[in-house]
Amino acid sequence: MIEQLYFALPMMSVVIGAFVLMLLSNSTKISLHTFNLIAVFFLSISFITEYLTLSNYTTTYLFEDIFGHTFILDDFASIFDMMFTAGAIFTLLVNNDYFKSRTYFSGEYFALILFSVFGMMMLSHAHELLSAFIALEIASLSVYTLVGFHKNKGISSEAMMKYMVLGSMTGAFFILGTALIYAAVGSTTLDDISLYVNSSNMEDMTLLVVGATFIMVTIMFKIGAVPFHSWIVDVYHGAPYPITMFMASTFKIAIFAIALRLYIVNFASINGFWTEILQVLTILTLIGGSWLAISQTLVKRMLAGSSIVHSGYLLIGLSSIGLDSQFAASSIMFYLIAYFISAVGSFGVLSFIASKSRKQMSYEDFKGFAQQRPYIALMMSIFMLSLAGFPSTIGFLGKFYIFTSAIESGQFFLTGLGILTAFISVYYYFKLIAMMYFYPSKSPQKKFPIDISTIIIVIMALLVIWGGIGTSLIPFVPGADGFIDIARSAILSLS
Repeated sequence: MIEQLYFALPMMSVVIGAFVLMLLSNSTKISLHTFNLIAVFFLSISFITEYLTLSNYTTTYLFEDIFGHTFILDDFASIFDMMFTAGAIFTLLVNNDYFKSRTYFSGEYFALILFSVFGMMMLSHAHELLSAFIALEIASLSVYTLVGFHKNKGISSEAMMKYMVLGSMTGAFFILGTALIYAAVGSTTLDDISLYVNSSNMEDMTLLVVGATFIMVTIMFKIGAVPFHSWIVDVYHGAPYPITMFMASTFKIAIFAIALRLYIVNFASINGFWTEILQVLTILTLIGGSWLAISQTLVKRMLAGSSIVHSGYLLIGLSSIGLDSQFAASSIMFYLIAYFISAVGSFGVLSFIASKSRKQMSYEDFKGFAQQRPYIALMMSIFMLSLAGFPSTIGFLGKFYIFTSAIESGQFFLTGLGILTAFISVYYYFKLIAMMYFYPSKSPQKKFPIDISTIIIVIMALLVIWGGIGTSLIPFVPGADGFIDIARSAILSLS
């Protein structure tokens, strides 16, 4: 029992922290800075205990005597948990100045962030479909509320309503798919579903395939794959900057936790059924996302559109799994890590700039920015280069591994389309760099503020470079080889 409590401590510390913050939220004596530190404290406990328990157990179940096979413990879930808590910590620390500059933030905001992280952690450990649905709803409902947290701003309320309508629809698809799978298998645990899939003929699994397809549609909605991307850019636009950063860097990754577990393990013997569907969705997502990113004038909306393109790259990896690529699963994990670091950094810079300004930032607003803030401009350039897949950045290696898995599985057209859209992305990412460096500035140069926000941004920029060219020379800091080793060990723990 003590050992099980130790393994459950990462999730427990997050949910306890959420309730503590919720109870303290009405206090007028606690400042936003203190709320922020309390939230970071509980998340840090979770991250550290998760790191200490990593690889300390073989795959087992959490409190098996009570919950049965509902929640699984493996390195795959642990790696995702660490990304969730790290993403939340970075979101809170980078936006420390932003919180102070906006009066609408309160203690409830920090409680909702922790509740959302708790839902994501449940999702990564979920080994039963109803538990996965509940976990998804806990994470999603918190994010819906966070999107509309600036309740006096019309665009924020509109974004919340649009996201809630989308979320309700995806939740309906998930629960309908679960009901159909239960009708076919007689159980919703992933073990029983795997057993049924491996012991039945394809002709006898029509009901299960239809149910699983509904769940796949839910996943496509959540990651913003075209044509399920409706309102995603509007939602990102209307949400406060910290929430946009949290959604793009952390929430999107959480969806792949359940997608990979289902696709690699439980539906492994029939995942070829969805391969052609995924290939069509990948083509639509790469082209549609590129068009959305190119057509935007606000940098925030451009990053939202480009996040759809990155979903397209991840779908290339997912369809490669269905074509028996041995490298595809670990390449998806590596790409998630690379995108996580680059997205946290780029949205962190936007939040830092927004904390000093009240308006939405268009490309025009970045003219001469390199002369005003040369170091911040340098950091933003590094993140843009990584998102574009420029060599010597972690983003380049992420795309390299994804395209390698696509070639290994014989998907040459998707590889070519992926490379083409990567070249197209150079236009909208480098356009921002050009605006910063190729235009004069009317404002004098400002000092580089050394605070927690800028320190985190610098760390993320160093990780982007280190993940692209570094080795494991520095203890406890994984380089390029270390990141791919982490991805491989996480995937191996699923088998």
